[in-house]
Amino acid sequence: MAWTRTGKKKDMPGGLWIKCESCGAMLFRKEFEQKQRVCGPCGYHFTLPGRERIALTADPGSFEERFTELMPADRLGFNDKVPYDQKLAQTQQKTGETDALIAGTATIKGIPCVLAVMNFQFLGGSMGMVVGEKVARAAELAAEIGHPLIVFSCSGGARMHEGAVSLMQMAKTCGALALLNRKGGVSISVMTHPTTGGVTASFASVCDFLLAEPGALLGFAGPRVIATTIKKELPKGFQRAEFLLEKGQVDRIVGRAQMRDELARLLAYATGRDPVAAFKPAPAVAVEPIVAPEPPPEEPEQKPKRARKPKKA
Repeated sequence: MAWTRTGKKKDMPGGLWIKCESCGAMLFRKEFEQKQRVCGPCGYHFTLPGRERIALTADPGSFEERFTELMPADRLGFNDKVPYDQKLAQTQQKTGETDALIAGTATIKGIPCVLAVMNFQFLGGSMGMVVGEKVARAAELAAEIGHPLIVFSCSGGARMHEGAVSLMQMAKTCGALALLNRKGGVSISVMTHPTTGGVTASFASVCDFLLAEPGALLGFAGPRVIATTIKKELPKGFQRAEFLLEKGQVDRIVGRAQMRDELARLLAYATGRDPVAAFKPAPAVAVEPIVAPEPPPEEPEQKPKRARKPKKA
């Protein structure tokens, strides 16, 4: 017997729902974005675009972008299915950004700082010459004006399209952070999902304070590559933030909702302010409850019709 639809199918606008990458729950997009792109049922932290990260972290209207004149270029004439210069132009048009890092000055709960935020939407947050130069200049600016430096990392590693030029940024960024440290400056690294490759092996891991978001993948090579190379089964949760905290490679895991308060506390320590006052959570703002529509129902399976037996002559 075949299933038949008795009523008219309701049109469901696209984009209302999003599926959690971790638990598979269907999340109402408006409520999901209000919760800072964190899954309510399981707490999975989705990747956050760079501009949204700045809006959540800095005081409203306090961020002043710097180094906007730096532009990437195809120094090696790299050719793939799409030439690198064309890929850059397409990504810039799509994201509205010139490269994968946004840097500038800001305040967090009134405490000034230099803020650098990676944007995973731009070629996977890969580190090329512009990203490395912006991180280095941000560290030099922090040393010059005497403000702490905060770097949010979210990257697949060095940008393969720039070859050895991208790998040179590892030494450049580490040297700039060492200079900041020698001048008595403070740097804070916040590693989000994912932070891998040359970014992990350079500026993301050599700051004074190392924070991570829950469940973030942090490492150099991916776990699949490591397991294949050493031909051994890896421990459960390998290269996740909780595993690295246990092994002492991360100082603290901080949820997205608490990140601003935690950063204010660390900035207060770094600048000699009252950390208790800085850590005091902001007063709760009344938010109108969101009534989510029913998620789209799954289509019932249609049972195949039985083939009719031919009549006997």
